[in-house]
Amino acid sequence: MAKEAMGAPDPNEDASASKVWAVYVSEAEKYDRSLVESWKSNMEGMLIFAGLFSASLTAFIIESYKTLVPDSGDSTVQLLARISQQLSAAANGSTFHVPPPTHFSPRTTSLVCNALWFISLGLSLACALIATLLEQWARDFLHKADMRSAPVIRARIFSYLYYGLKRFNMHTVVDIIPLLLHTSLLFFFAFLLPINPVVTYIAVGLLVVVVAAYSLLTVLPVWYLDCPYRTPLSAAFWRISQFPPKRWLTWPTV
Repeated sequence: MAKEAMGAPDPNEDASASKVWAVYVSEAEKYDRSLVESWKSNMEGMLIFAGLFSASLTAFIIESYKTLVPDSGDSTVQLLARISQQLSAAANGSTFHVPPPTHFSPRTTSLVCNALWFISLGLSLACALIATLLEQWARDFLHKADMRSAPVIRARIFSYLYYGLKRFNMHTVVDIIPLLLHTSLLFFFAFLLPINPVVTYIAVGLLVVVVAAYSLLTVLPVWYLDCPYRTPLSAAFWRISQFPPKRWLTWPTV
């Protein structure tokens, strides 16, 4: 009685609180681990795709970069043609005027194509870097969450770490990675610029179909909430659709 009067903790209440916090920790651990593991598996797929795409794109850039510098073979042919003309003029006793050297200027289509391909390669490598960092952050998150201590302390750790994910918009970072890959893949189609016009029109038609399908998959979840199809831009479009319409005009009241 004296201990209760002095405000001593009740062992039964402590045991009940520990059970409640243990249940919370168990459920939080399942949710957080499932969330982080899904992120890690997605990043592994992104890394594989980004690696294969970057390797393929690098092969294209190596060949396309040659169109930005003078061709040594053409220079050799021009030099041999001048020597032949000079020898022919000397044999005929005429004067040979050396033409001024031609200034090399790459085509605009080659410049645009190479610029877009370099941007595409940069986006793909940036995606691979962010995916690697995200895997490291996910492992660090699980390591911190696995600290063994009292249930109430673990509950606070889980809550602190999870709200840290929400505060720094980790979900947005996860959605940005596939968006970077999609943008990089779109820039890859710059190879359509320097090729035959007929082939360009056919390829552009197919590209328009792909872009239209991508746009449809982006907005479908906004119209139908139970739609299983989505893209990284679907969440942004859904947030935009939730904004109330603004009244730009105010009608005077009588």
